[in-house]
Parts: sequence; C-alpha cells; structure tokens
Amino acid sequence: MHGGDLAAARRMFPGAIEPFIDLSTGINPRPYPLPALSEDLFKRLPDRTAVERLATVAADAYGAPGAECVVPAPGTQILLPIVNALVPPGHAAVLGPTYAEHKRTAELAGHRVVEATQLDQLKDANLVIVVNPNNPNGKIVGKNELLALADDLRSRNGILVIDEAFADVAPSVSLAREVTHGNIVVLRSFGKFFGLAGLRLGFVLAAPEIAARIDAVLGPWAVSGPALYIGTAALADKAWIEATRASLVETARRLDETLKKSGLEIVGGTTLYRLVRTPDADALFQHLGRAGILVRRFTDRPQWLRFGLPRHDSEMMRLEAALATAH
Repeated sequence: MHGGDLAAARRMFPGAIEPFIDLSTGINPRPYPLPALSEDLFKRLPDRTAVERLATVAADAYGAPGAECVVPAPGTQILLPIVNALVPPGHAAVLGPTYAEHKRTAELAGHRVVEATQLDQLKDANLVIVVNPNNPNGKIVGKNELLALADDLRSRNGILVIDEAFADVAPSVSLAREVTHGNIVVLRSFGKFFGLAGLRLGFVLAAPEIAARIDAVLGPWAVSGPALYIGTAALADKAWIEATRASLVETARRLDETLKKSGLEIVGGTTLYRLVRTPDADALFQHLGRAGILVRRFTDRPQWLRFGLPRHDSEMMRLEAALATAH
C-alpha cells in the first residue's frame, strides 16, 4: 500500500479512533492557501500563455536556466515512463533503496533494471536514476558526484535522471542549473512541499531539445487551468516558501523529540518526514493503526517505518500518547 490511502487504512483498522491522522506521506500537512479561482479556469481549455507563464516562474523558483528548459506536467508520476523512454531499452540502474515506481516504470519502458546501493555500481548503465534527497532515508548525493556520473554516462549516450521531489526543503542540492549539461533530466514535484498533492502538478527540467521531446509526448492541455494558475501563484510566493521551510524545520524537530522519547532510532529523512528503525516495526504499525494513526511501512525493509509531519499540536499529542502506550 502506498502512503496516503486512508480508505485502505480504515478497512485494515475498522475500529480505529477517528479522525484518522495520516502520517504515511511526505506531504506538507499545512498546504499553500488556495487563491480564489475564476470559473473560466474550469470552463475553458488551458491556453499556451498560461503554460509559458508557469514555466517561467518555475524556472526562476527552481533555478533552471530558462523557461525553455521547463515542462509542466500533471504530476511527476506520469513523467516516469516518458523519461525512461528517452534512451533505447537497455541497462538501467536505480540508486536505492528508494521509491519503487522508478524501477517498475523503467521495466515498463523495456529496460533491464538493477537496484544499486553505491554510486560506483551505476557505471555500466545507460539510464541511471537517483532520488536526491532520497526517499525514504533522506540521503543526499553531492553535486560533483552527480556531474561526474553524468559525464560518464555521456560517453555511451546515457541519461542521468534525478528525482528532486523533496529538494524544495534542501534547495542547495538541486542540479536544476546544470540541465544544459545535455544528459541530465531533473524531476520536480509541486504537491509535496506545497501540500497540494491532489492538484497533480510536476515539472521536468532538461536541456531544451529534451524538454521539447517530452512536451511533444505530453501533448496540448496536459496541465489543467486551475493547476496552472495555482502553481504560478505558489511558486512566485517567495515569502511563503521561505517561511514554510523554516516552519518545517521546527515541526520536524518536535517530531524528532517525540520519536526519540519513545526510544525509536531515527535513521534518516528530510524536514517532511522521518525514517525510523525498530525490530518491532510491524507491531508498532498495527498499534498506531488501531489508534487511528497511519504511518508508512516497507515490505522489503520490515524494520523501517516512515513518519510524516503531524498537522498541528493536537495531532502531535495524539501521536505522543499512542507511542507511550506501545509495547
């Protein structure tokens, strides 16, 4: 089960305390305040001017060289098979453990996929995928290491895909400025940091010729009018962005205190989530579920649990109380 499926959680825990607290995602629980929306945004097809306006604002917000390097899309998930098809089917490598959809969609594109745990294990591939900061452990790969990897890939016409879904909380790690390198493709998620995952908005940052290829595959009207309008307003709101980065740091610090007080070992994360390791992970998942708190578990890493951020003090207090009664 992916994070965020409260219907499945209620089926799993039919007698759970309500309202359910969803800590199973890495989505900001305090979203960007929605602006007033004109009826025309829903009645008319999105126009190209609005797409270009969003691309320009996104290039500035993310640090891309220009709007010609930015392709808005209806979420980054839909981009994965498109990006994976930029090179002919061959050998793909994913730096893991990480978001499982990268491996699945690369296989759908016809690649033979291996999951590597070290950068030096990626060097024989013609498609390399790195999530930076990584999900779920928050590991960061340095810019120089990534640029060296891109240079190595260029020698065999390979592409480096960097999923920066959580880079809004760590902007210094981004390779957005380097996409004109030629074989670097950066994915940026809008919904996680801005807390509006249901809007379905994401971006490809790439050299203009690659961006144009991806834009052609997506076709016209890929992003809805409301998403274009909201995305443009939010990405231009630098005051909100900076204030939110600071508030997430503080909320993550309080979450750390709560988890440590319960004897849980924090092994990674970003300011949007924390990863813990415990031999009692399954029992704790079940206990929290019965208490109406959903966290993320991992079938391939049974000692891991990921905790998203509580939305407000009452949710933090419910988490503290539930952890205090865990055995």
